[in-house]
Amino acid sequence: MKITKRQGEILNGIVADYINLAQPISSEFLEKKHKFSISPATIRIEMQKLTDAGFIFQPHTSAGRVPTDKGYRFFVDELLEKGISKLSEEFEIEKWFGEEIDNTVKFIQSLTKNLASASSTLALSYLPKAKILWKEGWERVLREPEFREAECIFNFANFLKDFEEEIEDFEVNSQIHIYIGKENPFPKAKNFSIISSRCCLPDREEGIISLLGPKRMAYDKNIALINSLTKLLEKL
Repeated sequence: MKITKRQGEILNGIVADYINLAQPISSEFLEKKHKFSISPATIRIEMQKLTDAGFIFQPHTSAGRVPTDKGYRFFVDELLEKGISKLSEEFEIEKWFGEEIDNTVKFIQSLTKNLASASSTLALSYLPKAKILWKEGWERVLREPEFREAECIFNFANFLKDFEEEIEDFEVNSQIHIYIGKENPFPKAKNFSIISSRCCLPDREEGIISLLGPKRMAYDKNIALINSLTKLLEKL
């Protein structure tokens, strides 16, 4: 189904608001928040069409809507189509590169820590040549409401283990790759997402940087963060 411009605006509103609030989004909330210039009743009709097409779902009767993998994918593809090359100044990425720039190990450790802090996800950096992997950000990602359930933590730990074991074969090139929910090539990963890219380190060694977290992650910020970081690394 090819959705209309208005449906796309409503869908993007639902995804963005759900990412921020972590609760189902109602038609009344959308009407007040986004000023679509249409009634809540009309918004409900469009939401039902989006539900029927598989972009959103209703977790229970009388609840608002929550994005599906298909809804998140539409949102992310729209972001990528518009192009995200800003935010480097907001994150002050240049300040991440201090005296460690001449020491690859210290540099990648510092970079991973800063990446986790800026993204509020679990950040991983991998050096294929040395076969060394760093992880930072457990304390941040586990604050997300999804991880209040023990099963989610267990599944995320298994997801991470699979990712680490197969990172050598993981399909990542210089472009940003985003895997959402069931798009992930790992079992028990339906509730999580990966943003990953290859990068060029100061000594010209190649690395892989990745962000792992719940599907309800800040894609706009995190895609921009990875994009800005990889471009800056190319200039070092």
